[in-house]
Order: sequence, then C-alpha cells, then structure tokens
Amino acid sequence: MKTLIGGAVAAVLGLIGISIWFQAFMQVIAGVLPVMLLLGGGLALYLGFDELKDTWKKDDKPAAAPTACADPVDKYKQEISDLKQELESLKAGKA
Repeated sequence: MKTLIGGAVAAVLGLIGISIWFQAFMQVIAGVLPVMLLLGGGLALYLGFDELKDTWKKDDKPAAAPTACADPVDKYKQEISDLKQELESLKAGKA
C-alpha cells in the first residue's frame, strides 16, 4: 500500500514538475532524443551485422555426419549412475 501511495505522489509531482518547467523539459528531450536514436541505431547495426556474420558461418560449414545414437546414450546412462551413487553417498553421510 505504501508503494502505491508513493508511486501516486511521485506521478503527481512529476506531472506538476513537467507542467511548471515544460520549456526546460522539452529542451532536455530535444537534446537527449537524437543521442538516444544515434546510440540505438548503432546498436541495431552492430547486432544486425553480428547476426549476418553468424549466418555466413553457418552457410560455410558442411552438414555434420550423423553420429551413432548408442554412444551418447551410454555416456548419459553412466553419468546418471555416477550421480545416483554420489547422491546415495551424500544421503548416507548426512544420516
């Protein structure tokens, strides 16, 4: 409840402040908006170029040959059994 009241008071004070200092507020917006657009555009260009490089790398690589399914399954089964043993040892040590 305190947060709601504090937020309402802050919103009202902000609205009053903007109405009183509207000219100064518009000057700040006029100064900040082009800078934000410039930085946002630069970031979008960078991310777009980085994504484009990733697609070029994917196109250059040949398709990987399918691997045997038994190998990973055996590896995961062994890992599961190891983890079960570790869990049992931890349970025994705690009790």
